[in-house]
Amino acid sequence: MKVLGIRFCKVAHADDAKAIADLLGENGLGLAPMDMGTGDGFSGAVFPVDDGAKQGLGSWIELWAAGEQMPEMTMLQIVVDDADAWAERAKTRGLDVKGPDDAHGERIYYLEGAGGLPIAFLSKTK
Repeated sequence: MKVLGIRFCKVAHADDAKAIADLLGENGLGLAPMDMGTGDGFSGAVFPVDDGAKQGLGSWIELWAAGEQMPEMTMLQIVVDDADAWAERAKTRGLDVKGPDDAHGERIYYLEGAGGLPIAFLSKTK
């Protein structure tokens, strides 16, 4: 069982999400965002931080504008080699695992950490 990447996801008021993206981006810290093909306005930004991210396996930072379908939150996402195996391990250790959900080519499980921090662990679907 192996961790393949860590993703930090922040959903915030559109102005705040854009300000964080600007701070991280080319005119700030210099991170290059993925081309998401968005039109006018800011809906989100994803900043890959390693080569694996380009294949959806590595680490990245996600920033999204909050909306009706996406409430404001901060989430830790752990990319693993086999989400099902990680879920079984977590369950045998008494953790309250929710899921799986299959979306965007990934199998995703959820936990709630201390202080209410949402934590997801996921792997690419086979």
